[in-house]
Amino acid sequence: MGDHILVIDEGTTSTRAMLFAPDGRCVASEAAPLTQHYPAPGLVEHDAAEIWRKTLRVTAAMVAQAGGAERIAAIGITNPRETVVFWDQASGEPIGPAIVWQDRRTAADCRSLREAGHEPAVQAKTGLLLDPYFSGSKIGWAMRHRPELAARGDRLAVGTVESWLVWNLTGGLHITDATNASRTALMDLRSGAWDAGLAELFGAPVAALPEIVDCAGTFGETRAFGAAIPICGLAGDQQAATIGQACLVPGETKATFGTGAFVLTQAGREPPASANRLLSTIAWQLGGERHYALEGSVFVAGSLIQWLRDSLGLIAQAGETDALARSVADNAGVYLVPALSGLGAPWWEPDARAAISGLTFAATKAHVVRAALEAMAHQASDLKAAFAADGQDWATLRIDGGMVANDWMAQDLADMLDLTVERPRFAETTALGAAMLAGVGEGMFASLDEAAEMRGAVERFEPRLDKDVRQARLAGWKRAVETVVGAEGEAKERRTACNRDGFS
Repeated sequence: MGDHILVIDEGTTSTRAMLFAPDGRCVASEAAPLTQHYPAPGLVEHDAAEIWRKTLRVTAAMVAQAGGAERIAAIGITNPRETVVFWDQASGEPIGPAIVWQDRRTAADCRSLREAGHEPAVQAKTGLLLDPYFSGSKIGWAMRHRPELAARGDRLAVGTVESWLVWNLTGGLHITDATNASRTALMDLRSGAWDAGLAELFGAPVAALPEIVDCAGTFGETRAFGAAIPICGLAGDQQAATIGQACLVPGETKATFGTGAFVLTQAGREPPASANRLLSTIAWQLGGERHYALEGSVFVAGSLIQWLRDSLGLIAQAGETDALARSVADNAGVYLVPALSGLGAPWWEPDARAAISGLTFAATKAHVVRAALEAMAHQASDLKAAFAADGQDWATLRIDGGMVANDWMAQDLADMLDLTVERPRFAETTALGAAMLAGVGEGMFASLDEAAEMRGAVERFEPRLDKDVRQARLAGWKRAVETVVGAEGEAKERRTACNRDGFS
């Protein structure tokens, strides 16, 4: 019997394998970058073969670190939930590029479905909105624009990234867990099954979709590393982080600041309804029983800092942002609305574009960088207001993800949200949640409550900002966002007028 849990933590920009002890200690980790492909504005793609190749490499490194496959008790997998992969089940080869969750190519399709009045029914059945973010419209687009997919017939397989990895690890098992399935806009949130009407609406082939399973259990085994290792835990990244943060009681809330930012509040055994354009989603499913969460999704968080570094050259590395933010007394009136991939909750404007406003000759690089960090708390404040309006206000906020290593940003969140912010000492809670699920599935833990001991110690940040300063900053943010959203509204009016008058 092995004594380690191996987690494959598939990200948007990298793939990582991590080795955990049962007490939650991360024994070792190995990561490899993933290439981002941007074939046109708004389009984001991955090479699925690269995902598998690099995942295999880093996972093999962790098996070796553990002392061999026989030392691994179970594997857990977590992944970006809405990225979709297409492959041939006979050859095992991917068919065309994977379409990444950030991709906006289906904005016009989603807009047409909204204008045709389909969004209320879709939201009632799936808990989601009509937005390019979700997998269903991506699958439908691919079926229409890539004839090679339909040509595969019953050999075609479609799935999110964990499906692709499990299929490769096991040599042909085609499954997805309930959390990932709930992000496709093809699954009925209450029944937990694929819905034929939704599949028809989006043009998705139900026969090519994977079987929906629990988040913990013995799903299959891999012999890719010598001896057999069972795969026992599966969850989308944000749900895994919710579990890793031990948000197991209704009302407990976590926010992950990774490539994007995602806030989930545990909502219990009934799907929460939102009147404020938040999402209802499955938090986890065990023994066929579903627990739900209310979610707010922000598309750009850590990727904004990457953009400042790689595209604008304002910083050489992300760690510089803390010192730059502290080097100036305030933002000097500079606001950055990070709509580089449109605006997510609560706005849901896929065609919105980023903007930096309030620039004067007094503005410096430090002010722009500070405005980028401040945008994290500003976006979180918008979400907090929406959650409160839906009856799910936050008492505290548990934060994680790569960005929260920045102490200045963690304190700014506490200041702008006016509540206690908790940061675990071990911030990789997405991987930790997958380890907890794998431990439950393997039988190492009797329940998620027992597995929650893996979370460990936390640090707390208390609010200390003057109320007037907070309100002034939020007022400036509101004006900046309204400028971006207003510009998109004017563009919509122009498109409508052109269509009405017969212009393209």
